Amino acid sequence: MDSEIAQELLPLVRVYKDGRVERLLGTDTVPAGVDPLTGVLSKDVTGVIPGNEEVYVRIYLPDIQNLEKLPLLVYFHGGGFCLSTPAAPLYHSYLNKLVAEARVVAVSVHYRRPPEHPLPTAYEDSWAALQWAVSHANGEGPEPWLNNHADFGRVFLSGESAGANIVHNLAMVAGNPGSGGLQGVDILGVALVHSYFWGSDPIGSEALDPDRRATVDRLWAFVCPSNPDNDDPRVNPVGDGAPSLSGLGCRRALVCVAEKDVMRDRGWMYFQELGRSGWTGVVEIHETEEEDHAFHLHNLDSERAACLIRRLAAFLNRDMPPPPI
Repeated sequence: MDSEIAQELLPLVRVYKDGRVERLLGTDTVPAGVDPLTGVLSKDVTGVIPGNEEVYVRIYLPDIQNLEKLPLLVYFHGGGFCLSTPAAPLYHSYLNKLVAEARVVAVSVHYRRPPEHPLPTAYEDSWAALQWAVSHANGEGPEPWLNNHADFGRVFLSGESAGANIVHNLAMVAGNPGSGGLQGVDILGVALVHSYFWGSDPIGSEALDPDRRATVDRLWAFVCPSNPDNDDPRVNPVGDGAPSLSGLGCRRALVCVAEKDVMRDRGWMYFQELGRSGWTGVVEIHETEEEDHAFHLHNLDSERAACLIRRLAAFLNRDMPPPPI
């Protein structure tokens, strides 16, 4: 076994000259099942893309009555595109809490990751998984939890960091008339949490932390070697040459940022540009003070994490019909 390093992106991934990939973080997993704290049920489903067993989803179902229909949340995990899975303890615990609080059906997507599968593979896998989820809209899909309990009139996308980047890019595809759409299903809203957006020129507070900025500067070239420019519209959606955000294919958007996150100002810029782009939807922003990137995943029991989850739950339920009298 060749131990000579060919490439590394510390502290995330190391690639050896023999082709071996060593992920340095996010490798722990937990099984699906019944969460004892929330009562949420989960299970893993493969075969989302025929002939591809790497792409799978973990589906979450809250305590539910009979054939009750709930909003559908399709969720994309973070990890710089190259780390983690829906089975990672951080994401599994977070989804259990969010599903219990918001009372939604969630589909957490595992996409193939760089460096073995450079971008755009993660986008393509995520779009295919989203299409698989909405294929249940007629009640005749392969997964009974979605057939019986998902309300396809209330479909939402959400993700953390790289997952939020995926959400933005999927919503842009969904809003493109030439994309073929989502089989007649519309995306009601997107929730972008601590989005991985970037650019070649520093903005706002980014210049105050050159070491951290330099680390983020290297990420896009590592995950997308075919176009390593940090102004690629997929990672800099408000840069010159990026398609207008007026084409975002949903009706509502929530942008969540954290005060100490090096990507905070990119989230604010996205919020501002979306609001003045001519997009006809409604965009909101939620900032958590004194916290850093993805803080809630690492401290789910904190009050600030609980506040963020409540904010997301309110966003996902705003168009809920009144309860029966």
